[in-house]
Amino acid sequence: MPRRKANDRTGPVKTRSREGCSECRASRVRCDTKKPSCTRCQERGLQCSTKVVLKWESEFASRGQAFGRAGVWSKSKAAGSPSTPSASGPNAFLLGEQEWCFIPQVEAWNFVNSSTDAFRLPYRVTPTEDDHALVTTRRSRVVSSPYESGSAMVQLAAPLPSLSVLPQFSGSVHGHLFEYYVQRICPRTIASANTPSPLASIIIPFCSTASETVSKAILALGACALSLDNPEYYAVGLRLKSEALRGLRHRLTASGSLVSTSDPEILVVMMLLCLYELVDHCDQRWIVHLKGAKELIRFRRQQAALPAPQQDDAPEQDEVTSFAERFFAFQDIMGRTACGEQPLFGTDYWQHNERRIDHWMGCSPELVSILSDITELSRTRRRLASKSDKDEFSSNAAALNRRLEELVQDVDEDDAALQAIAELKRLAAVLYLHCALNNASPTTPLVVDYVRKILKLVSDMLDAGTYVGLAWPVFVAAVELDSLNDELWKDDDGNVVFGRPLVLRALAAMAEFNILSVARTRAVIVKVWQVRDNVLTLPLGDASDNDWECYVAPFSTAMSLA
Repeated sequence: MPRRKANDRTGPVKTRSREGCSECRASRVRCDTKKPSCTRCQERGLQCSTKVVLKWESEFASRGQAFGRAGVWSKSKAAGSPSTPSASGPNAFLLGEQEWCFIPQVEAWNFVNSSTDAFRLPYRVTPTEDDHALVTTRRSRVVSSPYESGSAMVQLAAPLPSLSVLPQFSGSVHGHLFEYYVQRICPRTIASANTPSPLASIIIPFCSTASETVSKAILALGACALSLDNPEYYAVGLRLKSEALRGLRHRLTASGSLVSTSDPEILVVMMLLCLYELVDHCDQRWIVHLKGAKELIRFRRQQAALPAPQQDDAPEQDEVTSFAERFFAFQDIMGRTACGEQPLFGTDYWQHNERRIDHWMGCSPELVSILSDITELSRTRRRLASKSDKDEFSSNAAALNRRLEELVQDVDEDDAALQAIAELKRLAAVLYLHCALNNASPTTPLVVDYVRKILKLVSDMLDAGTYVGLAWPVFVAAVELDSLNDELWKDDDGNVVFGRPLVLRALAAMAEFNILSVARTRAVIVKVWQVRDNVLTLPLGDASDNDWECYVAPFSTAMSLA
């Protein structure tokens, strides 16, 4: 029997009910919407519910289904073509009267997207494609040479030995990776353009007399960093890393514990492999080298403390060993400011009254010492029981604050960029102190003021072409942004500068000029923002936790902020 036309039908037109229960909707059956239970649910003994069911686009995409009305097509068009308003339809006269709004330019940092994993796995931080895109933007072009015009050239304290004197770097591939290490990696590890990086001025001369294991570690680091531009080098880096690890294991097992602790080559290889993991993924793997170096250094210092007759063969602390020890201690302290975990390296690596700025660290040893004291004091906050303990805690916190306020960091020469970075880190330290010790939060006026100061300095330094040494200040300011008051200032054109887009732009710029992975730093910052936005759906620990312990520490394990 032929189907009746629409104008031949009798009776009321049946339309879909928007108030139907979820059981009838799931069965695609019309619901009579009776309360408290519709007729169908009452007859079948079903629970009648009209609650709102959230649907996530990612779930539909994983099942290969259209989300909502996406992909709906009309019979008046060819099959598969999207339906559009007909120019001859009853509303055709409205098309000419419509006013179209200007569509603004949408960039990658305009939105912080949440997926279902943000709710199912609220405390897991995994860098997403958006995070990794920061360090892979250079892959959009084919890099014919890793040393483009304008790249920074490192200045060595001593002349660089020629490749003929360094046979381990001979050959087209090895020579290519070594030059990339010198030309591109070393300059990106130091904020000052007036002083060479210790990775060049200290490690390269040491490499000329060291074993092949050190050379393999240097080449592996060069290949790993170069793979960010050219993925073909990633397999080369893995092979060289494996050879360096094999040489390190052989040296540790063959030399004996006493010889190993006095051998600076082992610490250098551990440091280079640690940098490899920081460039590659910046996950728990770099902590393995940090812990191994800690045990090695601890045993070395124990041997040095023995009576003189038992340590006649112990060498003096050389420049290579001193730099390697400071590298690991600095990585440990800066990373622990975020997560507040137990320290691996103590405060005895820093002079409390040394205010001269270290060119590699971008701040003075005294500032690093204060940061270590703040982190350690924050770890004791939970154990405060008596009033006297709380009074002592407040007194110590006030003393650290006074030290920061009065700290003046000196620089050897007139280096405005280095002086600005040191001041930026001091301001970030003040902000960190108030959040970790004084229970300040993003809505605290003092925090709002310091966040604005820090991000304004960061913006000015990026405009001036300074990109190295900003990771920790940007992180501290970003995680303490007030999500409900994101306006920072107005630029010269009168446009409002917002905090979150500024942070994401800064991270994108830093990723282009740093060898360390910025992807994980971005992932943690975005996670903190998501948790602050979804505060009603996530547990926030016990009542004794302050803002830093609730929103920052749970997501910041194994971060490198040095």
